[in-house]
Amino acid sequence: MSRLLNRTSLEHHTGMSSQQNGIEKPDTGIPTVARVAQDTIVELVYEPDKRKTGLAVSRHGGLWNVEQEVRIHTGETLLPYSPNNNLIANDCVLLPSKPEHHGDKAELLTDIAAFLHGYVDLSPTFEKIAAYYILLTWVHDAFNELPYLRLRGDYGSGKTRGLLAIGSLCYRPFFASGASTVSPIFHTLDRFGGTLILDEADFRFSDATSEIVKILNNGNVKGMPVLRTMQNRDKEFNPRAFRVFGPKIIAMRGSYDDPALESRFLTEDMGLRPMRADIPISQPSALREEALALRNRLLHFRFCHLFETKPDSSALITGVEPRVNQIVLPLLSLVDDTDQRAEIVARLVQEQAEQKDRRSGTVEARILGILREAFSTSDATPVSMGVIADRFNAAHGAEYGQPVSDKWVAHVVRKSLRLPTRKSNGVFIVPVSEKPKIDALSARYA
Repeated sequence: MSRLLNRTSLEHHTGMSSQQNGIEKPDTGIPTVARVAQDTIVELVYEPDKRKTGLAVSRHGGLWNVEQEVRIHTGETLLPYSPNNNLIANDCVLLPSKPEHHGDKAELLTDIAAFLHGYVDLSPTFEKIAAYYILLTWVHDAFNELPYLRLRGDYGSGKTRGLLAIGSLCYRPFFASGASTVSPIFHTLDRFGGTLILDEADFRFSDATSEIVKILNNGNVKGMPVLRTMQNRDKEFNPRAFRVFGPKIIAMRGSYDDPALESRFLTEDMGLRPMRADIPISQPSALREEALALRNRLLHFRFCHLFETKPDSSALITGVEPRVNQIVLPLLSLVDDTDQRAEIVARLVQEQAEQKDRRSGTVEARILGILREAFSTSDATPVSMGVIADRFNAAHGAEYGQPVSDKWVAHVVRKSLRLPTRKSNGVFIVPVSEKPKIDALSARYA
């Protein structure tokens, strides 16, 4: 049961003070989306029927009240965003309308999974992953790193429907597409935070040339803002740091070329089997009402559990790369059921094995294999680019249509594998000192 609280006073770490340089200034109020301080949580809510916003305020334990203003000890006043704000009025950002008792955690997860099952055709294990990921979005700020969720498939595979259904339950979801102008995405994430729901996230490039990919590259770790060039009113150069940390769910047709970016995703491949007959073809109006009811319960879950949520080291997976554990630990820390945790872990381990299989067929893996073989015959002799090229052509030349050159091999060794080379007797070689690094890379590339 919720109980009304008195107007909340809490410590506020940002914003302009009402008194500066000894001069008292009128307090006009600060439009606020969310604040967390000590044992208090403030969250923006929106009642669509009444077109009214408010601030839901909760102290530790889940007790809550909805206020139109919250006075803090610095003399500042926190106000809710206007219901006429375009992001709110046009459902670009979805909010709860008020906290509602969430029941116990298992009951809430069952209802989330039932909602997803009714509107999206997901594999049974990924349906569980998606349900826990939704829960994770509501307490994501308890962790320093986050995974991303991805639905991948061709048009007509149901990925956009899945994106809308999963996204509608997430913490303050912000819906955008790869064709959106980049500037409002940066500003919305910086001011509203929450969960970025990104459709059509295929880009021609997946490196620093893509502004949205910068968000994906920086947005899964706390304290990694994106710097963008800005000028103040006096035309002075004044770069601004945009906060982009938070959960993200994307839909796309393919994959990214950058392995580091790929490693951040928990992926479901859509359209690999006929869609279930009970999945509605068109999005029913009931989805919106059901999603709002679940968001209200999830807000109460946040009020009750945010402060007690933390990484669970017992959920670490043995036998996987450290990067895998870093990415998935927040999700697994929320999985209490041992059978479900084992099921999810089995899928993650299988995905890493498949990723290693893909790596083992790359050019880099093949050259690493040649280097290991060459060093195994003589630990004291460096390996020249010519030897690597000859062995590569003998084993794989037919696949490339023509022999590869020493220069091409040297480029892969230096740029892709980041192994230093030096010149000896007129030819470039890989020194014997690099053998430990080669062994470590070989394990990574399987």
